[in-house]
Amino acid sequence: ILHMTPANLSDLQKKLLFRAWHRGTREADLLLGRFAEAHLAALDDAQLHLFAELLNEQDPDIYDWLVGRQPVPARFQHLVADMLRGFYALRPTALRDDAS
Repeated sequence: ILHMTPANLSDLQKKLLFRAWHRGTREADLLLGRFAEAHLAALDDAQLHLFAELLNEQDPDIYDWLVGRQPVPARFQHLVADMLRGFYALRPTALRDDAS
């Protein structure tokens, strides 16, 4: 596990970490902030820029993609469907409103 300290983060990584923890809702802060803390240091440049694009999306959309309520846009498929869901060990039906 890579430990994230200001000394070992690029300016972009620091900016993304801040943005991930300062969303519109506390739930989004926790979902994206925890993921960012765990993974930003290991992401390559292309993945960092994709994460930056994801952070430009609306929180409800990201949540709907994460829980499988809406299809994940192709450009975010790996990041959302594989990395974020894997990080939280979620499957599309895990948090659906109609799941029992």
